[in-house]
Amino acid sequence: MSAPVLNVENLTVSFRSGEAWNSVVRDFSFTIDAGETVAVVGESGSGKSVTALSIMRLLPERQSRIEGRISLSGRELTALPEPEMRNVRGGEIGMIFQEPMTSLNPVLTTGFQLIEALRRHRDMDYAAARAEALRLFDLVRIPDAARRIDEHPHTFSGGQRQRVMIAMAMACRPKLLIADEPTTALDVTIQAQILGLIRELQTEYGMAVMFITHDMGVVAEIADRVEVMLKGDGVESGPVEQVFANPRHDYTRRLLAAVPKLGALGDTATPRRFPDLTTTPPEPEPGPEDDQRGKEILAVQGLVTRFDIRGGVFGRVKKRVHAVEDISFDIREGETLSLVGESGCGKSTTGRSILQLEQPRAGNILFEGRDLADSNKSELRALRRRMQIIFQDPYGSLNPRKTVGAAIGEPIRVHGLKSGAAVEDEVVRLLELVGLSRDHVLRYPHEFSGGQRQRICIARSLALNPRLIVADESVSALDASIKAQVVNLMLDLQREMGLAYLFISHDISIVERVSHRVAVMLSGRIVEIGPRSEVLNRPVHDYTKKLIAAVPVPDPSQRRIRTGLIEEELPSVIRPLDWQPAPSKMIEVGPDHFVLQDDST
Repeated sequence: MSAPVLNVENLTVSFRSGEAWNSVVRDFSFTIDAGETVAVVGESGSGKSVTALSIMRLLPERQSRIEGRISLSGRELTALPEPEMRNVRGGEIGMIFQEPMTSLNPVLTTGFQLIEALRRHRDMDYAAARAEALRLFDLVRIPDAARRIDEHPHTFSGGQRQRVMIAMAMACRPKLLIADEPTTALDVTIQAQILGLIRELQTEYGMAVMFITHDMGVVAEIADRVEVMLKGDGVESGPVEQVFANPRHDYTRRLLAAVPKLGALGDTATPRRFPDLTTTPPEPEPGPEDDQRGKEILAVQGLVTRFDIRGGVFGRVKKRVHAVEDISFDIREGETLSLVGESGCGKSTTGRSILQLEQPRAGNILFEGRDLADSNKSELRALRRRMQIIFQDPYGSLNPRKTVGAAIGEPIRVHGLKSGAAVEDEVVRLLELVGLSRDHVLRYPHEFSGGQRQRICIARSLALNPRLIVADESVSALDASIKAQVVNLMLDLQREMGLAYLFISHDISIVERVSHRVAVMLSGRIVEIGPRSEVLNRPVHDYTKKLIAAVPVPDPSQRRIRTGLIEEELPSVIRPLDWQPAPSKMIEVGPDHFVLQDDST
């Protein structure tokens, strides 16, 4: 029997705290064979990412200590000289990091960074490396790859940046691919394709995969074996079918209980909280309808947002990106409207346009009956206090030089809501609302995990007691149990305060939990909008059907049954200057359920 590609024996990782050493991973062992995928699952802080960084030897040497054995194809890595380890990284081991914006150099084009890796590890000349980079961009389905390869990371959406990182990790056909939450920022269709791509590469190259995730639906879709971690310890291990069918450890049972299952709410019209995960009771039966929606708070009419593409010596406008094209919807008090669709479809631009963070080209946005276009700066500032946004990238929206306490307290002070010690008390209350504590007030953003930083952003958005919150992928970075707690918190706040949410997400299972209505976007337009139960259970538009078909099913026995996934290239939203779009024509197919006519797309 051949040796495993990766063999980790009795791994213990400790970090220096003053004069003491605190262990964060303890006596953890596992193996991965060629062509095998082992999923390492657990919540934020369980030690998953630290284990991966230990394998790559990327922990700070003076502040960390690695004990145990780590071998790659029989070659011991823990004592390997750094120059040799550099050849291993990127060449024999590829890694997809959790946050692409912190992994990509912002001053270099994405293509240059990929070409550099190919020339370094595969000994290609520039022309061959560029051709291979273009092939990889096409492989991970980046639209208009020939143009985007020469653009910088900030011009890409969050999901597109993650696709660039996946292309870079796979560029050198490594023996081992370490994927640290690689599909967290991706919409379901791209996620399904990436999971399929990883399986294809395994078959072709015999590549071993260590897949770190908190998404048990993804685990069911891709894993052969599962390693469950809790606070630095491995608590359960086994074949994926066995772990899902008969979990032995109480923590594993709680993880599985927190997995949202699409279709679980049936035809109920209102959102439903997750069950209490501390006791893992059975899913409660839907109760009577409790619709507390009030008057209309937001009305969007014919919204159009476009971006100029300049070029040439004089920087003239050559083309335009039609990011949002003639969309209309409304939201009432106490209501959640979810926007779903693939990365780059215009979801985030819609949210930013509503808050006037992007200037619309046309259309009307009325908040509490007031047209935002007619508001001066001081009026808009007052209105924005009642409209808040939770950004997609928590690291990019938090000032790295400010403590989280200062970041949350600043808007409270600026708007004069509280002063002195009352601000500090309010900051602590908000942190505790989202599952953090008083101990976190004086810490800086880099000291938190990705999921914890997203919770901090949610706390900050609640600081000014808003009426409308634009939640842009607000729970996408959270592990299952924390995601359930935050969703429950948002639903509780909605009932208590009459909050309205524009919930932007690629996670359709979560969308089902939180939504009253759902709008599906494709290439800047809404193609279907209606009550949640109708859109998700009885979709009419072909694109909506394919989106729903791509949702991972948390059942390993179902992984090869799904069909009809989206494989074709999405229509480009880059148009010539003289292009005139057809008006959006919506057809009513049921009560409050509308579908876009195909000739308008």
